[in-house]
Amino acid sequence: MRVLAYIAAVLFGLALLVVASLGLAAAFAWPKLPSLEALTDYRPRIPLRVYTSDGQLIGEFGEERRTFARIQDVPEHMKNAVIAAEDDRFYQHGGIDIAGFLRAAAANVFSGGKRQGASTITMQVARNFYLTREKSYSRKLYEILLSLKIEKNLSKNQILEIYFNQIYLGQRAYGFASASQTYFGKPLSQVTVGEAAMLAGLPKAPSAYNPVTNPKRAGLRQQYVLRRMHELHYIDDSQYQTALETPLKVLHGTRTETYPVHAEYVAEMARQMAVDQFKEAAYTSGIRVITTISSTAQEAAYSALRRGLIDFERRHAYRGAEAYVDMSGVTSDSDEALDVLLEDIPDNGEMLPAIVLDASPTGMRVYKRGGEIIAFGKDRLRSVAPMLAANAPQNKQLRRGAVIRIAQGEKRWEIVQVPEVEGGFVAVDPRNGAVQALIGGFDFNRNKYNHITQAWRQPGSSFKPFIYSAALEKGFSPSSVFDDSPMTFSAGQTGSQTWEPKNYDGRYDGPMTLRTALMKSKNMVSIRVLNSIGPQYAQDYIGRFGFDPTKHPAYLTMALGAGSVTPWQMAQAYSVFANGGYRIQPFVVKEMQDERGNVLARTPVQVAGGDAPRVLDPRNAYLMDSMLKDVVRHGTAVKAMALKRSDLAGKTGTTNDYVDAWFCGYQPTLVGITWIGYDQPRKLGAGETGGTASLPIWINFMGKALRGVPEQVFEAPPGLTPIHTDDGKNDLIYEEKLGQAPADTHQESDGGDPQTPTPGNDTNPLPAAPSREHHTEDRP
Repeated sequence: MRVLAYIAAVLFGLALLVVASLGLAAAFAWPKLPSLEALTDYRPRIPLRVYTSDGQLIGEFGEERRTFARIQDVPEHMKNAVIAAEDDRFYQHGGIDIAGFLRAAAANVFSGGKRQGASTITMQVARNFYLTREKSYSRKLYEILLSLKIEKNLSKNQILEIYFNQIYLGQRAYGFASASQTYFGKPLSQVTVGEAAMLAGLPKAPSAYNPVTNPKRAGLRQQYVLRRMHELHYIDDSQYQTALETPLKVLHGTRTETYPVHAEYVAEMARQMAVDQFKEAAYTSGIRVITTISSTAQEAAYSALRRGLIDFERRHAYRGAEAYVDMSGVTSDSDEALDVLLEDIPDNGEMLPAIVLDASPTGMRVYKRGGEIIAFGKDRLRSVAPMLAANAPQNKQLRRGAVIRIAQGEKRWEIVQVPEVEGGFVAVDPRNGAVQALIGGFDFNRNKYNHITQAWRQPGSSFKPFIYSAALEKGFSPSSVFDDSPMTFSAGQTGSQTWEPKNYDGRYDGPMTLRTALMKSKNMVSIRVLNSIGPQYAQDYIGRFGFDPTKHPAYLTMALGAGSVTPWQMAQAYSVFANGGYRIQPFVVKEMQDERGNVLARTPVQVAGGDAPRVLDPRNAYLMDSMLKDVVRHGTAVKAMALKRSDLAGKTGTTNDYVDAWFCGYQPTLVGITWIGYDQPRKLGAGETGGTASLPIWINFMGKALRGVPEQVFEAPPGLTPIHTDDGKNDLIYEEKLGQAPADTHQESDGGDPQTPTPGNDTNPLPAAPSREHHTEDRP
């Protein structure tokens, strides 16, 4: 007994010594603890976010994905899931869970090496903000003391709120609100019990339990959290079984980066503007950029452009397999290994990757992600037949293991290919310049080059209306007659070589009015018009539409659109016709706000008919609108009449050798510009005109964007006189000439001296007079 008493006394003494030592260490350490200002004035690093005008998130930029959520807005089952998984006595302990500590210590002694932690939520907050993950007794002591200090200064809900917003949960997501969007594509308020349990399992090991990269381990962890919630009576039997049996739809791969609206080019424009304004702080201070984009119009534009470019590819030769995968490990057509082979091949919008299982000229079967096998009969393989032949190039042949693209058609799956051709579409409200939709290319992830704002291309015949407007200002009228007949410029005249411009269709119709010439897009008339008013005058005149005159040398080639423009400039320029003669400034960012919604910056807006500058006489604007309406009603854009509206106007454009295809058109509330071409300029293909390639995209978009918008008709402004023309039709002319037309408008010379212009810089060479046939227009 004496021995036992002696041993007990020794142990008691040692315990007192340990306690005294710990107390002494705590006494020395307490004054050195850091200030809790980072917690009491908690300001998380919130990324830059970009929204449409109607509140849809279209972009997020910053190293940390984070969305701040107030604790009162967190669903109860989400809080319960985290408490069940991480700290079931959170509301009972004072920062240190003694019972949990003893339980973990006992488990560690008898676990055979499998260690168990005992960190409370408060301790995790202390560690995340102030300490490293170094495993030492001194760090653990500081963690305990900090936890006690935190509990003394903050309420339980404050601590839980900080934890919910600060904890790292994988996939660059910080906080449960961000993780909910990242893994499930929904706000935290909408997560189910099963999804909450999956998220609550992440803090222990975000990498090991990541449902994207480790779905099986994540599933086991989720089951553990659900079991703990059930044991703690947070959920009943029915909720428990339902959560266990309901499969979770986790966003995978690049799909975790998607947003409800396809507006990547707009988001990038907004990001650049925010960084210009706020520098690096833009990425961490929770700035919200509100754009002018309408989510409905943006989706319509996205769908229209992609469909147009995919249809373009269908009209051209199929290029063959996109890639090949190793099928040696595949044992059957339903083998899960096929899904593994497709993991690293992302979807491209509606164009999904598929693996060829077997292929011959008479039939082909492909495997689609998720287990679906799709068969194509001989009648559906005509477009890809050359790549099924035995002599097809081995690196493009459709055979077992080839990766192709398929898309859901109206009734069945179709074989498609990712376009090599590029395009762009922009829609602007001509009344104030607000951009309603902007698609800078086929796929932002493939090509981040914004063709709307950055691509300098020849506008071709879509530039002719500005030459005609200049002619009206010089005193001509829509009924002025010019000769549509061939012209030749000698090498002496051009200073270079002989130039023989031609009409697109090779037909010449003799004398015709300007209205008819624009409607039919007659090149010879445009050249004669420019020669009559003078290239230098036209070069100066186009500046009022927002063009850079230096990009349009004062030579007769300007009549055929041989200068350089961007689709953004064309949207501004056509807005002048659409709004009655005012130059508006297109803009894509409405305002920037701080995280509380206070406005930090706002784009000043000039309104047509208000403070926007008038750059065109209202009579000129009215007559040009009338002529451009005839292009739609009877001319090269007559396909647009499928929309059954009388208030549409516009102009097609095709450059030399079918290199660029345009359609620039409008309705009084919306201007739409479509461009198609290759990044490295080359021929689109015979017949790929503005009317064939670009106009259908515009029609597709406008059909949706103008749904429910009433037709609008401009009233003729004062100062116009109706006349009866030689062809028996009525027209309008200025009552008072603004300029002086030549005495004889029926007979113009073939000449002038369209000298070859001097080349400009390497990035934007100035166009020279063409050395080959220059036919720049479309057939109706």
